[in-house]
This record gives sequence, structure tokens and C-alpha cells, in this order.
Amino acid sequence: MHGRIAGALREHWPEYLIEAFALGTFMVCAGSVTALIESPGSALHAALPDATLRRVLIGIAMGLTAIALIYSPWGRRSGAHMNPAVTLSFLRLGKVHAVDAVFYVIAQFAGGTLGVLAVAAVFGPVFTQPPVYYVATEPGPHGPLVAFAAELVISAVLMLVVLRTSGTPRLAPYTGVFAGALVATWITIEAPLSGMSMNPARSFASAAPAGEWQHLWIYFTAPVAGMLLAAQADRSFAWRTKSGCAKLRHTETERCIHCGYEPQGERAPAARALS
Repeated sequence: MHGRIAGALREHWPEYLIEAFALGTFMVCAGSVTALIESPGSALHAALPDATLRRVLIGIAMGLTAIALIYSPWGRRSGAHMNPAVTLSFLRLGKVHAVDAVFYVIAQFAGGTLGVLAVAAVFGPVFTQPPVYYVATEPGPHGPLVAFAAELVISAVLMLVVLRTSGTPRLAPYTGVFAGALVATWITIEAPLSGMSMNPARSFASAAPAGEWQHLWIYFTAPVAGMLLAAQADRSFAWRTKSGCAKLRHTETERCIHCGYEPQGERAPAARALS
């Protein structure tokens, strides 16, 4: 076991760091955009009095950020999970090695938290005080049970779309676009119910510096349960196509530690590290 862990760290550390960087970048963008649009003292907030319109703009910004990260060279290398629930779902489907899944999850939590801390250092009270408040995810006025149900549903839909599009050759190149579009849509229409997380690491990244732990259980359990249900559905039903690799965008120019693809035809990196 120690040899497998050491081998994975030696061979796959770039992918682990990319996962940390990707979610950290996402949180920097989320925090910055939300602070600029939702802070009462912001000129943008004054120019956009309608809360729904502000959510639409934040959703578009975050959807585009997700798409940019997924299709970036680094995102194409790690697979751009950026989410422990996504990684665990691919693990359930046997598309990620257990050691890689552990390090992906650790990297996602660390990167997301560092991203939030970076925004707090730059924006100060504008970001750390209400209404922005570390962009923490909290249940809406309908309460935690509704928030849990909403997170469960949106997480399941996102994962099922990712698995179906990535497993359909003509749609696979657009998996990241579908994922980004859903992020934008959920922020617009679902955020009032749960704050729109779908991501335990994303919610922890905001909750830790804010010291808000009361409802974190929702965002640790519902996204994981929803995505695992989607993975089970994908595995159980007689689909005409198989789900793709554990990447949101698999190309021939970047290696894949999940399926073992190597552009130069060398021995698969996953096999080197974990054999």
C-alpha cells in the first residue's frame, strides 16, 4: 500500500495540484464576482436592482468559468473534476483509482479553501461580511430539508448529464459546455433554495473561514448521494452507449491517469504508479 501511495504521488502529483488550482480558481472567481455584484456599496449592485438579474449574471460568469477550466490545458489533463462528489462517482464506476480519488479530494478541499482565503485577503469586509459572507452556501427560506432535496436533484442531474454526454461520441467534446450551462442554470433558478453548491469542497471552503458549520451536513451528503445515484443509474440501465473516461474533456494531447492514455505511447501512467 505504501508503495502504491508513493507511486501515485510521484507520478500523478501534477494532476492533484491541478485539481487544487482548478477549484481554487473557481472560488476566486465566485467570490470576486459575487462581491462585485452583491455588495451593497458596489456600483454594479446599484445599477442592477433586480436580484434575479444579478443571479443570472453571476450564473453566467460562473458557468463560463467552469467551461474555461474544463477546456483549459490543465483541466484537460486532470479531468477537471473540481468536486469530491464527481470524483467519488467516477470511483464508484471504476474509472478512478482509489489512491487517486483520495488525493483528488484532498486537493479539492485544500484548493477551494485557499481560493476563498485569497478573496478574503483582497476584498476584506466586502467579502467577509453579509450579504456576500464568504459566498457561503446556506438553506433558503424553505429550510434545510428543501435545501437537501434540491441539492440531491441538481447534483444527480448534473452527473447524469456528464456521464451521458461523455459517453456519446458526438456529444463528448461538449460535455464541459453542458456542465457549465447547468451550473449557470442552477445558480439562476435553484440558488434561492440551497445556495447552489453540488460540491462538498466548495461549501467547506466557504464554511471553514466563516465558521459556519450548522448546515454543512447538507452539502456533504446531498451532492454525494445525488451523484452516486446518477452513477448507479448509469451503471444499471441498459444504455446504448457506455459512459466515457473520468474526464470531462478527454483529448489526444494530454495523458490520462484514469484510463492510462499516454500521447507518446509510453506505458500508461496509471499503471506505472499503481502497479
